[in-house]
Amino acid sequence: MTVPTTPPPGCPVHATRTSLYDEEFAANPAGVYARMRKEHGHVAPVELAPGVNASLVLSYEAALDVLRSPQTYPRDPRRWQAGQPADNPVMPMMGYRPNCLFTDGAVHARYRSAVTDSISRVNPHALLGYVEKAARELIAKFSSNGRADLLTEYAGTLSLQVFNHLFGCPPELGDRLTAGMRGIFDMVDPERANAELTAAMLDLLALKRRQPGQDVPSWMMAHPSRLTDEEMLHQLVLLMGAGTEPQQNLIANGLRLLLVDERFAGDLAGGSMHVEDALEEILWSDPPMANYSAGYPYPAADLMGTRLPADEPVVISFAAANTDPELGEAQRAGNRAHIAWSAGVHSCPAQGPARLIATTAIETLLDALPDLRLAVPDAELRWRPGPFHRALAGLPVLFTPVVAPVTPVPDLTGEHPWHQPARSSSIPTAVTSTPKAPNSAPGEPRRWWNSLAKWWRGQ
Repeated sequence: MTVPTTPPPGCPVHATRTSLYDEEFAANPAGVYARMRKEHGHVAPVELAPGVNASLVLSYEAALDVLRSPQTYPRDPRRWQAGQPADNPVMPMMGYRPNCLFTDGAVHARYRSAVTDSISRVNPHALLGYVEKAARELIAKFSSNGRADLLTEYAGTLSLQVFNHLFGCPPELGDRLTAGMRGIFDMVDPERANAELTAAMLDLLALKRRQPGQDVPSWMMAHPSRLTDEEMLHQLVLLMGAGTEPQQNLIANGLRLLLVDERFAGDLAGGSMHVEDALEEILWSDPPMANYSAGYPYPAADLMGTRLPADEPVVISFAAANTDPELGEAQRAGNRAHIAWSAGVHSCPAQGPARLIATTAIETLLDALPDLRLAVPDAELRWRPGPFHRALAGLPVLFTPVVAPVTPVPDLTGEHPWHQPARSSSIPTAVTSTPKAPNSAPGEPRRWWNSLAKWWRGQ
């Protein structure tokens, strides 16, 4: 689990490095974070892959310090990257791309405006309608079986379908994009996976150049920032990286929590299903992107008593920072001050849609199959190794078979077009209300429709 190193004189923080890429870490990251806090305090030396060193920020205070100080911890990794071997397996996730994650200042602002302005044109009511319709169609495919793997048959497939719809992406192209992105996250032949992802994204760009539509890539192409094809490619890679793998994990991890945690499990069939609470709990305690958002100090910097070498990645552990014992339960309860979406100028620009997709997906499933239960003990669920994500390998469940088709949901996309008028990113997205589609669940009306506006805005 730990890799011995030769510590510099007087620098005990570099005495050992903890690996974040093996099965042991994947099985119990919370225990590993606790041990590192005890041994190292706010910042711990880690390996992201064999021989790939980094400093992992474990405390909430230190994480905010890094995230809010781009002048001290710039995002451009190219000085670090120049000293890395060509086959460094984390490079597809951490190597420089001309997008809003790996840039600062005016360049970042230009890229970010294209992303945020384009995402703001997505109509949340139409998005809700599409997600619920697609979710019910997926449920109908396995509802008569009495069992399913909710990761592969539901969360993963639904996330891809929503991505394809919002990005005007044909299904076969979406499959190629997803395969490449998964290989990058899992670090399974990442160089090849990155090449496959790039080729598929170039095909999507070519399609959108020929046939622009009411979709995010087309809006970005028409944006006043005038992104080049290379810049477009890398903004879209960033959006896909955030919109498929982490979205799938947010849905799956939220479902798991609802099924195993006694605070939620008793309410699944009662009409008051605390899905929003469960998702916030996941974002606090087990966020789908556990460790990422690296800065590269230049020159060397001191962070709360730890000397950080120049150019070496300083990776934020969103999972460890959110569960920092210094916060205390009282500070976490009932608020959204977690940093699962990052913080500062590089915070996630799509957290509104991500919340809406996840809560709609979970509510729709629990409405249709209210007696869901795990098919195996929670301790037997397996987690995929990798330094960046918190990802189940499968989520097998049992339920009472539903022979009749799941009640279809009216297609709201024609009634509420996907796009909204172009707007400046400084103007909040407008939200209007529409009648709730019928649902088949017993009990009280669902809370999430009435709170759509604040949920979309992260309030």
